[in-house]
Amino acid sequence: YAMRILVTICARGGSKGIPGKNIKIINEKPLIYYSLKTANAFKEKYKGEVDIVLSTDSHQIKEVVEKQGLHIETDYTRPEALATDTAGKLGVIIDVKNFMEQKHQKTYDYVLDMDVTAPLRSVEDLENALFLLEQNKNAYNIFSVSPCHRNPYFNMVEENKDGFYELCKQGKFLTRQSAPKVFDMNASFYFYKRAFFNENCNHVITNKSLVYVVPHLCFDLDEPIDFEFMSFLLTQKRLDFDFNY
Repeated sequence: YAMRILVTICARGGSKGIPGKNIKIINEKPLIYYSLKTANAFKEKYKGEVDIVLSTDSHQIKEVVEKQGLHIETDYTRPEALATDTAGKLGVIIDVKNFMEQKHQKTYDYVLDMDVTAPLRSVEDLENALFLLEQNKNAYNIFSVSPCHRNPYFNMVEENKDGFYELCKQGKFLTRQSAPKVFDMNASFYFYKRAFFNENCNHVITNKSLVYVVPHLCFDLDEPIDFEFMSFLLTQKRLDFDFNY
């Protein structure tokens, strides 16, 4: 039985932090190109069925994507209710998954969501993460993380009810190395098993989630300065991994 995977590329038209960021040009290509290219490379290497779909509310983004000449279905339009600042990503993914299952009259075993604003991931990352998820019968999903520089047990504080500040998590650790390992969610990609949707999980982080530690630099674009960093890394070929293009 060949596994069926749906790859979702979600790109909303409006963005307050970096206007038009999904199609902003970076190293002579629109930002969304890098996720599309990796999705296509994954599709070519994977032994099962892979469909790639765009979820957007923007005609402009659709046009840009169609011009890239890559395998991606663009006939879905995101409903207005799921295209607001307050709409959660999970609802967006579920809606486009339902659309694709109805359109193709099939169910998907896995959904892979690739975030446009965190494109620093390779096909190997996707393959290795999927393998980890397949190996664990009980897990619902797996998402990409990076080693973090701060640790809530050791050097992150929050305000308490009296207005004073204390460690986010309590523990008797004398060094950061001895504290439990924590990770930054880098927002690059998320694999979901069918069971995740069958169980109506309402949050990405469940009690049966796994993480894939990205072994190279990976971050998402939040602020305009992040774009400058990413642009430098791509134009100067300073990444410590290959995009497989």
